[in-house]
Amino acid sequence: MKITELLKKDTILLDLKSSTKLAVIDELADVLDSAGRLADKEKFKEEILAREAQSTTGIGEGIAIPHAKTSAVKVPSIAFGRSKAGVDYEALDNQPSHLFFMIAASEGANSDHLETLARLSSMLMDLSFRQQLLDAKTAEDVLTAIDEKEKERLAEESGDFEGMNGRKILAVTACPTGIAHTYMAADALKAKANELGIEIKVETRGSGGAKNVLTAGEIKDADAIIVAADTKVDMDRFKGKKVIQAGVADGIRRPQELIEKALSENAPIYKGGDGKSQDEPAGETSTNQNAFYKHLMNGVSHMLPFVVGGGILIAIGFIFGITSHVPGDENYNRFAEALNTIGGGNAFGLMIPVLAGFIAMSIADRPGLAPGMVGGFMAAQGGSGFLGGLIAGFLAGYVVILLKKALQGLPQSLEGIKTILLYPVLAIFISGMVMFFVVDKPVAAFNTALGEWLAGMGTTNAVILGLILGGMMAIDMGGPINKAAYTFGIAMIADGVLTPHAAIMAGGMVPPLGIALATTFFRRKFTKQEREAGKTNYIMGASFITEGAIPFAAADPGRVIPSIVIGSAVAGALSMLFEIGLPAPHGGIFVIPLIEGNPFLYVLAILIGAVITAILLGVLKKEVK
Repeated sequence: MKITELLKKDTILLDLKSSTKLAVIDELADVLDSAGRLADKEKFKEEILAREAQSTTGIGEGIAIPHAKTSAVKVPSIAFGRSKAGVDYEALDNQPSHLFFMIAASEGANSDHLETLARLSSMLMDLSFRQQLLDAKTAEDVLTAIDEKEKERLAEESGDFEGMNGRKILAVTACPTGIAHTYMAADALKAKANELGIEIKVETRGSGGAKNVLTAGEIKDADAIIVAADTKVDMDRFKGKKVIQAGVADGIRRPQELIEKALSENAPIYKGGDGKSQDEPAGETSTNQNAFYKHLMNGVSHMLPFVVGGGILIAIGFIFGITSHVPGDENYNRFAEALNTIGGGNAFGLMIPVLAGFIAMSIADRPGLAPGMVGGFMAAQGGSGFLGGLIAGFLAGYVVILLKKALQGLPQSLEGIKTILLYPVLAIFISGMVMFFVVDKPVAAFNTALGEWLAGMGTTNAVILGLILGGMMAIDMGGPINKAAYTFGIAMIADGVLTPHAAIMAGGMVPPLGIALATTFFRRKFTKQEREAGKTNYIMGASFITEGAIPFAAADPGRVIPSIVIGSAVAGALSMLFEIGLPAPHGGIFVIPLIEGNPFLYVLAILIGAVITAILLGVLKKEVK
């Protein structure tokens, strides 16, 4: 498939009007929607913004590639936009972006589509090609330049690794969505290696699966290996080799530094097991992200669908009556019993084992999954609940790490039975015994005490707790403090205490809603671009996407952050004061009908917080001239 089968004249804008990141996303999404390529424009934009929240798609060199793979796409397509003036797109090199390719991949995109998108990403690393796009006078000129460059790219040799002479490097690149960054990092590494006279082969792990997979022979013969990835990569195959681990953005921005570091005498040797190379500082990952937070978020992200699905099904069942799922009750309803069984008995029953299993897997790779899930199941059954599941996940993960080190001296002939026999038996036994004799009872007692305190606390204490949780949601808007509050709310839902998470969702909805109101009613305090971007925050706030406030907070943190924290704290406090309970951990306005308590009072709490934020912004911000 050719790129010009995805990029057409009606999806090319040679003169973008936007001057902000959010406005660019809006404008290009409108182009795709007008051309009939999208099934649901708002959902598509949400997916684009969710990808941006992971890491900016402004890759530098004047290029930005916002992208999403979603069912909101009707026809796989590309929209091209150009801004001669440049737009601050939060690029990796902090320079304005001029060329924008918005990639819309359908959920069932086949390998042809994905390979075509990968080819485009690689082509953009060529400076002369970028200049051609900047100089193009018409849409036809853009399409011609792309066609010619694509023919040149297809004619290039594949770059077979085996049989080459000289120093040899292997690399693996991977990003969360696997559409653009994966292939741009691969191309940047290949280009720089060729420039330095070094032979290289790059394995790409994109949406279409692994391509150009490294063989055991190639790994054995390689001088060093670079892993530029933001997702999990099979590392055990590199044991005993020099390995440099970095983020996929580093592969794009710092290819020469990575290559030189990999080939240096003091490059770390990968020892296997814990995902780190020898001499890598403890407690750090390749992307400098806190290791505890990374492992925790891996568990929470896999657990979340169980919580969301189960919680909403339980809440729907409550529509028939709080006790309608109980056989023999006067309000008994068979359908309500089915909903409660599916949501509470099964989805919620798997929640804690999944949390623990994927925390352990993040720490110790696949050998950690079984002991983590067994420990999590013991926590769920034994009463230690969410907190016990956290302990079980980290316990199982590090037990496996210790076992890997302890069993390193076994004969090579026994290597094959480690993963299938020794690790699962010993890790399940050790972590299970610790959970049974040490963890379950004291943590269960703590959970019971905490639940009784939350259930029986006076109005003043409830309001203070809501104030704290609501404020935490706005401090870093999707960062560690926000996630800490959110994780606490999920833990309380798991233990049957629903009021804290209602305060948390209220606090998370206020920042974008408050900013949207401020841009509407205090128009002179915001630029035209900010007012346009503010409109999208109505949707993001209503959908409980706190990250919509980030661009405004980044531009004016001294005024914006205090305003949104105060508004969110008030909303959280009012939610607790009104005794609102939320059985579903996400959904914004769409799950408000399912809450326990008065839905109108809950909406009132959110609106009061948003209005306070808007008024504070109107007072604190200076008038734009």
